[in-house]
Amino acid sequence: MDVIVRPTLNLQGEIGALSSKNYTTRYLLVAALSEGTSTIYYPAHSEDSDAIRRCIADLGAELTEDDEKIVIRGFGRHPRDVAELNVGNAGAVLRFLMGVAALSSEITFVNTYPDSLGKRPHDDLIQALGQLGVQVEHHNGRLPITIRGGKPKGGKISVSGAVSSQYLSALLFLAPLLEEDSEITVLDDLKSKVVIGQTLEVLEQAGIVIHAADDYMSFKVPGRQAYAAKEYTVQGDYPGSAAVLAAAAVTQSDVKIHRLAERSKQGERAIVDVLKMMEVPLTHENGTVHVLGNGRLKAVEFDGDAATDAVLAMVAAAVFAEGTSRFYNVENLRYKECDRITDYLAELTRAGAKVEERRDEIIVHGTPEGVEGGVTINAHYDHRVIMALTVVGLRARQPLRIKDAHHVAKSYPQYFDHLRALGADVEWVQ
Repeated sequence: MDVIVRPTLNLQGEIGALSSKNYTTRYLLVAALSEGTSTIYYPAHSEDSDAIRRCIADLGAELTEDDEKIVIRGFGRHPRDVAELNVGNAGAVLRFLMGVAALSSEITFVNTYPDSLGKRPHDDLIQALGQLGVQVEHHNGRLPITIRGGKPKGGKISVSGAVSSQYLSALLFLAPLLEEDSEITVLDDLKSKVVIGQTLEVLEQAGIVIHAADDYMSFKVPGRQAYAAKEYTVQGDYPGSAAVLAAAAVTQSDVKIHRLAERSKQGERAIVDVLKMMEVPLTHENGTVHVLGNGRLKAVEFDGDAATDAVLAMVAAAVFAEGTSRFYNVENLRYKECDRITDYLAELTRAGAKVEERRDEIIVHGTPEGVEGGVTINAHYDHRVIMALTVVGLRARQPLRIKDAHHVAKSYPQYFDHLRALGADVEWVQ
């Protein structure tokens, strides 16, 4: 389905942030890798988190869920043998479970999104798994991928972090279960280091010991560990909230979003700091961000590597800022559900924004008077692009029609419901 976003002058109201997709995914995984019963309170519901629910159940975890919590009895180091796993369009879920699949004799990950996840490369993780003695059959690093494992071995492992930190996270989840101790060395650069901090935080909560260098470029992982069955509580999600906060920033607004912890390790928490840099009137106290937007913003320069999933929302806000904004160190945006630099900027240009593309930068020449709009734009099946383009539509002079906007459900199924509750003029159309 498409969505039509009409110009909206005012937003007002309060919402609770969704639960974090990143933390939900990690808590579900460590619960499955334990051999006891874990409880996760306030887990996220989205296509991604539902994909890992489905896959860990296929692998032998027992799940019981109500409105408040999910209870999981894990399979430990012995996942059930299954012929195929379908992760949908969830790249992180695929990569994490490629590590888990190394404990099984043979699992094929199928390709149901050839125009999105099916285009994304996984070579760096494939090469790292090969160092563990795992055989991987693939199509130029892409889906479908067959993992033939069973008895992966520890030792010295190297993995590139230049494309994604998810490869490293996959190894960090797997290595504690191996019989041998492991030493993991990160080659090249490491993108999204802050997300590795989230992985290590969850592993520590699950009773796993990992000795990490301060720069996260090397790790010593004792083998023969066991994941403890625990209780976990999922915090509010900054990546999804970033788009709502950007929407409040570019309009006349009085908007509060609750459940956003000030001391969160989510890198996307930087959306609050960036909006402050843009001179958006806001406060962040007691887990609530309160935006009193006046539609006036100043240009910024920002290193986006630590806040990857909030950069598109920041760019959307910068479209209406006074001056030229620069978001740099963001090349890993190219390796998401779509190329979030080339594809996103093409649609922004179509809507009337003035933007420039570099290999690892996005340049935005702000137009405080707004953009023209009045066009149909393609969000490339990407939930982050959909949310960010919606922000732009609120300040367009004519409505924007966003194609296939239902793919927002990948991370934030209630996004348009929440915007409508705040007063945004958005409408679903066939």
